[in-house]
Amino acid sequence: MGKLYYIMGKSATGKDHIYRALLKDASAALKPLVLYTTRPMRQGETDGREYHFVDAGFLNQMRERGCVIEERIYQTVCGPWHYATIDDGSIDLAHDSYLSIGTLESFVQLRHYYGRDRVVPLYIETDDGLRLAHALQRERKQPEPNYAELCRRYLADCDDFSEEKITAAGIEKRIPNNDTLEACIRRVREEIQQQERGSAL
Repeated sequence: MGKLYYIMGKSATGKDHIYRALLKDASAALKPLVLYTTRPMRQGETDGREYHFVDAGFLNQMRERGCVIEERIYQTVCGPWHYATIDDGSIDLAHDSYLSIGTLESFVQLRHYYGRDRVVPLYIETDDGLRLAHALQRERKQPEPNYAELCRRYLADCDDFSEEKITAAGIEKRIPNNDTLEACIRRVREEIQQQERGSAL
């Protein structure tokens, strides 16, 4: 029986790098659960890899079909951006384990949908000063840097990932990413291996 490993944490904690490294790791044997979003594609992103980039019309169709598991809307300086997990037939937890990235809110809803024993949280935690430096470095690489949206997202994290919400979501273990990214990836990999060994018993 497979599990869904769900990476989450505040912005600029290295989640995307960790996600990509784990998917490349043949020993982990994880398949991607790719979310859907209406936000613009960033430089370096590929449709179907980081996200399925869609429009509001497509999401409306999925809602009407009852395929939307969870959805979030962020009021950004560029207008509303939607993020959603859609039951598109690509997930088979009876045979495979999967990896995805999201928020506390989406984690709770996915756990409710698939079952508490099937969805495993991987909460990444980084010093706030390091996060801001990473976010600025990433934004400078964009063709048209959007520093206002960077600041909005950074401040919103304080509420989205408050200690109260982390506790309410049942997050007990945190994986630090304050030294090297490789060290954090190793910690995450060890946590997944421990969970997989437990499933095999």
